[in-house]
Amino acid sequence: MDKVSTLQPRFGHSRLGDDEAVVSAARDGDELAFGALAERYRPELRVHCYRMLGSFEEAEDLVQETFLRAWRSRERFSLEGHWSFRAWLYRIATNACLNTLTRTPRRVLPSQLGPAGDPTRPVAPPADQPWLQPFPDHLLENLVSDEMEPETAVLAKETIELAFLAAIQLLPPRQRAVLILRDVLGWPTKEVADLLDSSGASVASALQRARATLMAHLPSRRVEWSPVAEASAEERAVLHRYMEAHQRADIRTLAALLREDAVGTMPPTPTWYRGRASILAALRSSFDPGSEGFIGDLRFIATRANAQPAAACYAKAPGDSRFRAFSLDVLRIDDGQIAEITSFTPVVFPFFELPGEL
Repeated sequence: MDKVSTLQPRFGHSRLGDDEAVVSAARDGDELAFGALAERYRPELRVHCYRMLGSFEEAEDLVQETFLRAWRSRERFSLEGHWSFRAWLYRIATNACLNTLTRTPRRVLPSQLGPAGDPTRPVAPPADQPWLQPFPDHLLENLVSDEMEPETAVLAKETIELAFLAAIQLLPPRQRAVLILRDVLGWPTKEVADLLDSSGASVASALQRARATLMAHLPSRRVEWSPVAEASAEERAVLHRYMEAHQRADIRTLAALLREDAVGTMPPTPTWYRGRASILAALRSSFDPGSEGFIGDLRFIATRANAQPAAACYAKAPGDSRFRAFSLDVLRIDDGQIAEITSFTPVVFPFFELPGEL
């Protein structure tokens, strides 16, 4: 099975009807009716914008902008017209995202910028490089709307992992939109073409190119997307051992947890590490009180991001009395070992409703 075969369209675009009375009232200026309809679709629109932009913060802003644009143009929406209310919101949101992407560089992870680095000689971060942001799992709980086919809803949750998000950020904006609408949300070609004011042939061509790029950039072992579920007992055990080993500065346990070809990235630091030995070399410096890289005593809170186990790390520096937010480590676990660690800065803690200090 190739890496993208499970993303190819399997479902028709649902056209289950909105409550006609509510839609009509919203179109005619009833703020309560419009608000109720808009909020129904906020979770899935937030994820849609996040996939398009790679930024949790920008996704939140674009959903608000979508609702504002929809309210201002509500008189142009016809209940008997081509679009359902949900599809109309997707049209507005997608075009708002495309407009944003014309002004901002793509968001990436350090491993997409250059070769792996020397763990003893980190590189200074570029001043203007926007980085991929994580997505908090507690906001996935209400992702599924009544208008999604069951299988479409499952796939919509599957394709939130960091590996998928990082890969699709490499696509040109319109290819990205086509791939998400066709292969993730299951829209028919004609409706995608209508949304993008394009032709069916253009959509088909963009989708073919997008799939080829995605297949080339997904992790080599990632051949299919698994349904999002509660963390398995194995995942919880690995995460617990990961946190405990850091708190004890236990290199031996961390070596056993890491896969030999594991990858470690720490945006916004562009240096990234490939292989167990390189990651452990970087950790030894951070654990050594005599090293310039020593970060102090550590404590953790378990959480989840992008349907993956994550650990919120707090560090108490020498001479400090408090554990302060240090990083959010998102783990990709394969066969009981850690295949990838992506460590984000504390700026993302508010997304997860995590405290700044312990």
